[in-house]
Amino acid sequence: MPQRAPEAVTPQDILEFWFPGALAKGDADDHAAFWRSRMQGGMDTALIGDWAEVTHAAARGAYDAWAADPRGRLALLLTLDQFPRSVWRDTPAAYGQDIKACRLVLEALENGHFEALDTPWERNFPLIVLSHCEGPDHLARMDLCVELADTMVAPAFPRYDHIYGDAGIQPRRVREIIRRFGRHPHRNAVLGRVSTPEEEDYIATGDFPHLRAPDAPA
Repeated sequence: MPQRAPEAVTPQDILEFWFPGALAKGDADDHAAFWRSRMQGGMDTALIGDWAEVTHAAARGAYDAWAADPRGRLALLLTLDQFPRSVWRDTPAAYGQDIKACRLVLEALENGHFEALDTPWERNFPLIVLSHCEGPDHLARMDLCVELADTMVAPAFPRYDHIYGDAGIQPRRVREIIRRFGRHPHRNAVLGRVSTPEEEDYIATGDFPHLRAPDAPA
């Protein structure tokens, strides 16, 4: 498939690409495969091959107007947070839109756009944005992520409790990293940051939350 033309892309195009229709069936295997691919680099080939120009356009602000409604905002968040991590993997640009995406999520929590999202798998991606963005309020945002993840299913989506009932596991893992270090140490080399001795020990383990098998989709 050729590169998607940035000027022709719609929010629905983004959402249909990112969220397979099979998720609506509630099959646990389908959901596990979905989270494994999204969180562990499984989308790199598709994003680099088909959506790189869209990712560049999003970073330039071409789709900012999408934030006017809940699903458009979700599509915008994906192009600012998830797409760059594949298209610009292992470069500082992978994190270049984190602050903007985080602000969009905080606004969504205030204006009702977050609550308007239809499914727990859609709601998880704004929480991932909050966990990705480094900054002085990071630990407070992780507390918020844990709180929101713990109420992800009940009472809004009881049908998916067997899949998302433990959605707070991953935010808690990330929260512990932020509590210990105040940042994501695995980014230090990419961002040219000097690691502390404790961070060096942690980095040497390679046991980073985003690389763990998705025993809970978060």
